[in-house]
Amino acid sequence: MSGSTDRMPRLLALVPYLLARPGIRIDEAAQDFDVTPKQLRKDLELLWMCGLPGYGPGDLIDLSFEGDTIVVTHDAGMSRPLRLTGGEATALLVALRALAETPGVLDADAVRRSIAKIEVAAGQAQPSGVVVGGGVREGKRTAKTRETVRGALQARKALRIRYYTASKDQITERTVDPMRLLIVQAIGYLEAWCRRAEGVRLFRLDRIDELTVLDEPALPPAHARPTDLSDGVYSPSPDQREADLVLEPDARWVAEYYPCEELAELEGGRLRIRMRYGDESWMVRLVLGLGGEALVESPETLAEAVRRRASDALARARHLPSTSAQ
Repeated sequence: MSGSTDRMPRLLALVPYLLARPGIRIDEAAQDFDVTPKQLRKDLELLWMCGLPGYGPGDLIDLSFEGDTIVVTHDAGMSRPLRLTGGEATALLVALRALAETPGVLDADAVRRSIAKIEVAAGQAQPSGVVVGGGVREGKRTAKTRETVRGALQARKALRIRYYTASKDQITERTVDPMRLLIVQAIGYLEAWCRRAEGVRLFRLDRIDELTVLDEPALPPAHARPTDLSDGVYSPSPDQREADLVLEPDARWVAEYYPCEELAELEGGRLRIRMRYGDESWMVRLVLGLGGEALVESPETLAEAVRRRASDALARARHLPSTSAQ
């Protein structure tokens, strides 16, 4: 009997396989997938109930297999090859690397071969298939930070970190007592007791500029509890404002690097996002720093602040020797 762990990959592969072989006999397809014809018929019956949201006529996969052959009459989009988003590729790579380093893995070589294949595929992906930018692929510095944090956790040592808080555009130095390493939505975090804040905090690994393993032991207080991540990492504050931005393809990395509440794909690879922000000047700098790759749809006060800051910058630039002669 086919297990669920074997069945899911088979179901995902069946429709593209059948589209490439219209009218193939059931016994031949079953042999290719190494299952019995009876099991394959059960798979086809399940595919009948799969499709796109709406799940009405025209949304579900439609197949004909009354006799001994199979024909796909509606693929519901399953003809497209499977692709990993940048976040999915990162999460998979980080998890596989951790698995490869775990003692007792039966076939570590197979894990490493999988890592190599995914890295090659991610490196060859086009911008529309993989979001490019911060948080998509773990950089060398972030990987080194992760290994240092892991060593501190294993040795139960405290850390001194230099940390960038994006929402406040602020760099602080803190002494923390590590509690655990986390991967949430493809982003690595250190959860630790922060002595400066006197509370449990999550620190993005890619925003730790410097860190030092201290000689003193890590001693989180007895009342320190792991963060509840059932609703995600980001807990918006009621006093924060919301901004709706449209990002051009080269600026899609913003959706990976900063917390976003809504995502909508637009034509031409553009992306609409909704972000919360506490400091308007920080948000203005973010938009201007994208160099025309972001459009502020709302609020109007933010759009006006961006226009005003850009106009002021241009006015100042006109008086520079390099621009006055033009």
